[in-house]
Amino acid sequence: MSRIEIQQLTKQYLNRRVHPRSGDDPAIKPGDTFDVISALDLNFNNGEMVCILGPSGCGKSTMLRIIAGFDVPSSGQVLIDGRKVREPGTDHIFVFQQNGLLPWMTVWDNIGLGLRHMKDKTEKESTITEFIEMVELDGFEHHYPHQLSGGMQRRAELARALAVNPNLLIMDEPFSGLDFLTHMKMREEVVNMHEYLRKTTLVVTHDIDDALIMGDRIVVLSSSPATVRLDCHLDYDRPRDFEKLPELSQLRSEIFFMLGVNYAV
Repeated sequence: MSRIEIQQLTKQYLNRRVHPRSGDDPAIKPGDTFDVISALDLNFNNGEMVCILGPSGCGKSTMLRIIAGFDVPSSGQVLIDGRKVREPGTDHIFVFQQNGLLPWMTVWDNIGLGLRHMKDKTEKESTITEFIEMVELDGFEHHYPHQLSGGMQRRAELARALAVNPNLLIMDEPFSGLDFLTHMKMREEVVNMHEYLRKTTLVVTHDIDDALIMGDRIVVLSSSPATVRLDCHLDYDRPRDFEKLPELSQLRSEIFFMLGVNYAV
């Protein structure tokens, strides 16, 4: 598990767009710098699952990449367990939006990718088997990614991430591109695995229901440059049902309104 401290985090980019798009700030000219994240302060506690919401382009994924060490801030810093993040670490695993499985490797080999350091072959095989069974892919160990459905590929990615026993699991839109039923199943599996393993988990999502059903805590960011609009702990037992939890249903409506949707359906 990991504790994360985000201190005065700012990320600037150079505007290289000659022809502005609809919604761009007309005051920002080509060659100007602009803030995507501005003086952001946040703390994430050990073992929490935090779901992060915000408008498209507000800096959610940028913040995750900086936390994971794949990008650097323009100013401010991120500390994990008191140490400044300077580069990616083996105990901080990132699950990307896109399929990250290596297409020339089987499910077994993909999940074992992060276990190359294990000298004990029996222990390594036991660990791979454990996580294949955890995501219900037993029987598909020797299939290649193209032979799997989208949901199975996402489950294999999750197993690969968890097999290395990371202190921090970072997930960027983990259910994007999945059909409705697979989405629901994957959401349930992520919640169950978090309940079992209690890893510090950060999830960026556009789905408000996912955030409210999964999270121990929900953070809503403003439009760019990102600042915190809402930081709320969700002290509700799981599984969560909006019809049986009127306070949660009310919070859902408030978040929809906060993100520019006047009526939550």
